[in-house]
Amino acid sequence: MYAYINGIITEINQDNVVIEAGGIGYCLLCTGSVLSSVKINETIKIYTYYHVREDAISLFGFSSKEERTMFLRLLSVSGIGPKIGLQILTAISARELAIALVSGDTTSLTRVPGVGKKTAQRLILELREKVDNDELLPQTTVSAAGKPSFAADAIYALAALGYSPAEASKAVEAVALNCTSTEEIIRLVLKNMDRR
Repeated sequence: MYAYINGIITEINQDNVVIEAGGIGYCLLCTGSVLSSVKINETIKIYTYYHVREDAISLFGFSSKEERTMFLRLLSVSGIGPKIGLQILTAISARELAIALVSGDTTSLTRVPGVGKKTAQRLILELREKVDNDELLPQTTVSAAGKPSFAADAIYALAALGYSPAEASKAVEAVALNCTSTEEIIRLVLKNMDRR
């Protein structure tokens, strides 16, 4: 119903913010990334999900479309409701969650309050194939023009060499900051992996 709300933050609480838009104050239950980045009287755009139940109507807020997309995926898993979905995305970022799902990392998922081993395994089983490779890329791998940089190219190249997208993404992120070419990144990653 609401794709996003663009307005002024008037309140910040433990798990929600109030954003005023068009003279109306909307209370949004938010992820940790929203709560940690907003300030009172700041104008901000928050992506939303409108949830209706018999006994409650809630608005959930996200810092990006990608975060909201991951939240909606979480809701598609039986036993995961909006509050648990919000807890998961507060405990780990959407990108970290994508990596955990693809790599089958139940340990990262079970650190979230309310997520046990069986739930973590169900999340991995049901969502692993739904994660796009682009979701595994560090945010710094996209240039201002919106095109993937050489860090993204390096991740794709390493995946072609047989490394898992999650493993390739972590390895590239560790070395990419000071590199100036795809080849340099790949060389450093392979050198680091040989040391293990």
